[in-house]
Amino acid sequence: MFSTPAYAATGAAPSGSGLAMIMQFAPLIFIFVIFYFLLIRPQQKRAADHRKTIEAVKKGDLVVTAGGVRGKVTKVEDNEVEVEIAPNVRVKIVRATLSDVTPSGSSKPAND
Repeated sequence: MFSTPAYAATGAAPSGSGLAMIMQFAPLIFIFVIFYFLLIRPQQKRAADHRKTIEAVKKGDLVVTAGGVRGKVTKVEDNEVEVEIAPNVRVKIVRATLSDVTPSGSSKPAND
């Protein structure tokens, strides 16, 4: 029989190998938990708040689209919003493309 260190290392695994494997994966699990609480969970909360804000758009609100166009809501439909971007210039915008909503009455003058 051969008695080299390579063959000796392929012998039966020690009985504590399950614990050793868990200890090897523990740092990865810990990193995932940290990422979940610091990155994933806050992003999901921010997305849910944004969705609620977009669903609550009403006539008179000031909005900003994803393209940077600012205007005032004049009409709200199911999936579209009519926005006045200049005097007597109205465009229909898909509601999902709104990036920011300022409710009417909450805007204050620039010098205050």
